Amino acid sequence: MSRIGYARVSTIDQDLDTQIAKLKAEGCSIIRSEKVSGASRDDRTELATIIDFLRPGDELIVTRLDRLGRDTRDVLNLIYECEQRGAFVTVLDPHVSTRGEMGHIVLTVLGMVAQMERRFIKERQREGIEQAKREGVYKGGKRRIDRNRIFQLQLEGLGPSAISNEMGCSRMQIYRVLNQTESQQTERDKRQIARSWLKTPT
Repeated sequence: MSRIGYARVSTIDQDLDTQIAKLKAEGCSIIRSEKVSGASRDDRTELATIIDFLRPGDELIVTRLDRLGRDTRDVLNLIYECEQRGAFVTVLDPHVSTRGEMGHIVLTVLGMVAQMERRFIKERQREGIEQAKREGVYKGGKRRIDRNRIFQLQLEGLGPSAISNEMGCSRMQIYRVLNQTESQQTERDKRQIARSWLKTPT
């Protein structure tokens, strides 16, 4: 029986160290981690690897339920897949496991509550944005990905997969940036941006 830890953060500027330390302390012999959104299972290759690797009696461990996903149905589907392989899922905070019937019920309820809370947060964010717009102080969100760096790597001959590895983000994010820019900029514009990035002091 193996105890396999899974750590995830949503963006490349977030830190995985705390989750990994907790999983090691829990005795996980294998730990897989990734920096990708939990909104869907797309591009969550490390999690897919764990699911494929699970054997009867194995235990998948996460620090919190939302590390598995943001959607209740998606989380429950993951738990179901683990159970079909004869494996268990354990959440450290709050500590609950699918080893017993009550644990499975608690996980279901926790997932529903987490999803409902996210909806409340989004609603509060929308209200805050609308208020800021009315007051003329809304400036929009900050970009999380260095687009100039993406263009510079593309000019060096790297493909989307290699760029995503270099940037620590998903291929989908790279494709999105490149596709959006393709319709807005010429190749000369990209080269100018790349040259300006190279001149920027580090």
